Amino acid sequence: MIRIGNIEVGEFPLILAPMEDVTDSPFRSICKKFGADLLITEFISSEGLIRDARKSKKKMNFEEMERPIGIQIFGANVESMIKATEMAEMAAPEFIDLNFGCPVRKVVMRGGGAALLLDIPKMIQMTVSVVRSTSLPVTVKTRLGWDKQHLEIIEIAERLQDAGIRAISIHGRTKTQLYGGKADWTLIGKVKENQRMKIPVFGNGDIDSPEKALEMKKRYGVDGILIGRAAVGNPWIFRDIKSLFSINKKLSPPTLEERIEVVRSHIRKSIEYKGEFYTILELRKFYSGYFKGIPDFKPFRMKLVTANAISGIESILSELSHWDD
Repeated sequence: MIRIGNIEVGEFPLILAPMEDVTDSPFRSICKKFGADLLITEFISSEGLIRDARKSKKKMNFEEMERPIGIQIFGANVESMIKATEMAEMAAPEFIDLNFGCPVRKVVMRGGGAALLLDIPKMIQMTVSVVRSTSLPVTVKTRLGWDKQHLEIIEIAERLQDAGIRAISIHGRTKTQLYGGKADWTLIGKVKENQRMKIPVFGNGDIDSPEKALEMKKRYGVDGILIGRAAVGNPWIFRDIKSLFSINKKLSPPTLEERIEVVRSHIRKSIEYKGEFYTILELRKFYSGYFKGIPDFKPFRMKLVTANAISGIESILSELSHWDD
């Protein structure tokens, strides 16, 4: 059984990777239903929490059924990170996750996320300070290094473990790669093989099928995997991976009816969470995934992404459910 501190997270946890404006509470709960073992909030700005920004505080909201869950925070100032950790702890998650891997320009330019890969001493100082400030387990999500000339993840992982973290998630790309190219799991495997490492090592990057998940598990020996972009509009991927792992069976794709019901559930949950306006906008990024593989879906997708009312979306979904009768 893999543990983050004293928290049991499964024999080989499947983790929904945090993604901005994607992995909010409504979508996390759907992924949980289909087999995600561990959830993490969207990344939250430490400065936003301290300023009492409504959006930042709202990101800490979660349902009981989402447990075990971690609240992920990022920032460039050690004192701000300590204060944000104290605020996050009041929301009673199972753990605090530190984001040292986000490559997005607006985050890096402010000294947060992957920017810490350019200042390892500061990363370690921040980690030590956060660990000392909370009774919750602290984990880290990071990358292989800043660029191909600075692939320092083996040393970084050791130092973060020494700083007191209880698990590490590693994305198999550098900061400069952003999300392009191919994820390199070789160094992730070497971190796991390192006899100094005693904490769980989770791998992330390009897991887009049950077969790929099984390959990474066997080849690199990681303790669990994170699934990000491949889960967008495809929460069934967690169920499918578990089926291949447990009974060596590849499941059939969800039926059209199952897909429509999940979309409707997502809409309902999202309206409760953030209102109709933002639901209409943010669901647009999910439709291609939810209906991937459905023949002749393109005209329906165009209607869905241009609909400006929930009633219109419901009408389109009803039309879609009967279009092949």
